[in-house]
Amino acid sequence: MHPIKRALISVSDKTGITEFARSLSDMGVEILSTGGTARLLKEQKIPVTMVSDYTGFPEIMDGRVKTLHPRVHGGILAKRDNEEHKQAMDTNGIKPIDLVAINLYPFEQTVNKEGCTLEDAIENIDIGGPAMVRASSKNFAYVTILVNPDDYKIVLEEMKSNDNKVSFETRKRLSRDAFSHTARYDGLIAEYLSGQLEDKSKFTPKFQKTYELFQNLRYGENPHQEASFYREVGARESDIVSAKQLQGKELSFNNIVDIEAAWRLVTDFEDGAVAIIKHTNPCGAACGDNQLETFIKARETDSTSAFGGILGFNRTVTADVAEEILKNFVEAVIAPNFEPKALEIFAAKKNIRVMELPLPNKDEPSRLDIKKVTGGVLLQDEDSINLDPEKIKVAGEVKPTEAQMKDLKFAWTVAKHVKSNAIIYVKNLETVGIGAGQMSRVDSARLAVEKANKPVKGCVMASDAFFPFRDSIDTAAKAGISAIIQPGGSIRDEEVVQAANENKIPMVFTGIRHFKH
Repeated sequence: MHPIKRALISVSDKTGITEFARSLSDMGVEILSTGGTARLLKEQKIPVTMVSDYTGFPEIMDGRVKTLHPRVHGGILAKRDNEEHKQAMDTNGIKPIDLVAINLYPFEQTVNKEGCTLEDAIENIDIGGPAMVRASSKNFAYVTILVNPDDYKIVLEEMKSNDNKVSFETRKRLSRDAFSHTARYDGLIAEYLSGQLEDKSKFTPKFQKTYELFQNLRYGENPHQEASFYREVGARESDIVSAKQLQGKELSFNNIVDIEAAWRLVTDFEDGAVAIIKHTNPCGAACGDNQLETFIKARETDSTSAFGGILGFNRTVTADVAEEILKNFVEAVIAPNFEPKALEIFAAKKNIRVMELPLPNKDEPSRLDIKKVTGGVLLQDEDSINLDPEKIKVAGEVKPTEAQMKDLKFAWTVAKHVKSNAIIYVKNLETVGIGAGQMSRVDSARLAVEKANKPVKGCVMASDAFFPFRDSIDTAAKAGISAIIQPGGSIRDEEVVQAANENKIPMVFTGIRHFKH
């Protein structure tokens, strides 16, 4: 290990930099710097040498060229125990630079500002900074690279206890973090420029998405699986990763997945809605103006499965509902907000996870849905499409009533959030039976009947995809189903519609399929 004798500091994020530089100076480290960082250190009476004085070459082109110089990069990249490198340094007046503290021009902050122009964005693309970061990272055997202010204290502590030296393992870890830093930076630039092209294709030749470690989890879906939660750069305030946990145990991997499912379901409704999720599938859902009644209706769909479930609300949770929730064990509750009295009631059960999240802005553009498979990822648009009343087609001879149509639309929305094959039975804007994840649509229809805690007779039925045969319709008719909504599009649509007509069941086609895998 070589002691740190010379450091180059040039940062946009100046958090903690004055204290760090002063400590380095007090330990006898010579400091090189540029621009605003150098001015700040001078103002704080910290000895500093301008890079332009060290290189003998002025900053030019409005600061675009200042550190791109052999005396800088040679000082960073030289192998300290290589005789040829040492001779080249002596010949060219190059001094070793042992520590580099750099964070890059604020490109992300710039492009997120309202009114940012392409010129503004371009001028905030750092060139010299990434070059020095990469050079330092490559030569971590000799150079300590710092891109995160949180690491200043760690490095100083090692130096103080080890004659100004930083351990190899720490330098290697900092190198990894620095390469991640520049990769993230370049990814943000590529993503921004993709949005500036006339052809704004979502599916670019190279797909890059930047995520940052947000939370380490106790384990994954099962205790033997390690897991962490990463936050997407640019995540919206209504995304699950932005939810504020008001109380409760630490979130688990499965909690997060189920909370997302509950939130996406209830926020698909304009009216007050409640959903209960178990293993990513709804085991109950309802809409209504009276939140307490609506919650009880949702729970009654499958009260057995609701035990230990995740609850989603798209309205402020009231105190009377909080009291009703605590009559049974639940894992978590998510809502846009909670009455103060409701939070007092939840506090009596300190383990229940209470999550607060603002409702999404429906005018925001949809995003890509990413699914990981071994060796690659699948990209698709989010399934954000909803029913267009004008495109609903009455396929059979019997037209649905106004009340039936309301139930059909509700059932159709719930079906969108149920794993395929999905069959939903609904009456009076509450789920009565849910058949999910079966290999046969007929089995889903039967399962939904078997799981129903209320009579299925008079319910409407929704299917997430077309019926390939009339058997599901005949099964529904025997159960007393009053109306059916489905995408249509089967080569046997005529046979299916005929079955509906024979049983005098109104059937509507949406033209929209909602497979969920």
